[in-house]
Amino acid sequence: MNISMKNMPEEDRPYEKCKRSGPQALTDAELLAVILRTGRQGTNSLELSKQILQMCRYENGLTGLLHLTLPQLKELEGVGDVKACQIMCIGELSKRISRSGAKKMLDFRNPASIADYYMERLRHEEQEIVICMMLDTKNHLLGEEELTRGTVNQSLVSPRELFLKALSYHAVQIILVHNHPSGDPTPSREDIRITERIFTAGQIIGIALTDHLVIGDRQYASFMECGLMEEIREGSA
Repeated sequence: MNISMKNMPEEDRPYEKCKRSGPQALTDAELLAVILRTGRQGTNSLELSKQILQMCRYENGLTGLLHLTLPQLKELEGVGDVKACQIMCIGELSKRISRSGAKKMLDFRNPASIADYYMERLRHEEQEIVICMMLDTKNHLLGEEELTRGTVNQSLVSPRELFLKALSYHAVQIILVHNHPSGDPTPSREDIRITERIFTAGQIIGIALTDHLVIGDRQYASFMECGLMEEIREGSA
């Protein structure tokens, strides 16, 4: 039988446990309960948090919250707009914290640092997203643009739209980044084909495509690192 927080032993209450031992001592459900603050009639916040975590289809624990949509969360009794937004903001906050830390190590000559920068932002996405990074002659980031958001397995990239964006930033070189929702970052034939088209168009315009990164689940593939950029460069010569 579910009991209210007030009737739980003090050592088992998430708030008291956090104050006594710090947030690192809390379980995932306890962390979520502290943020939600309240449950619903007949269910305390800790039990509600456990039910929310059970909804996660893709990953266990808090990471699974990143895949839950507002309508999905509201299907659970006791979760309305406010609680659903709180939960979604937890996910967004975690992404931004991770990205902020990775930004300090960002080196545009180092594909691994670029992958780290985009990993948490892209690896949880269920659609392909294509991002273009615009750089100057000294490898300084002038800006980034999300070019397309595609279906579960493809995105349509228009070289014309891409280079219009790059020209608006006065970029002299670009790096493409996109994700594979499957989690496998191995470049597809379509990835290679569109990279060839963009590389060739960039040569004509005078804007170099220096790399194309594919983000998977905690792994990535760099066209430059695996030699594909060199093959494309030689093929266009």
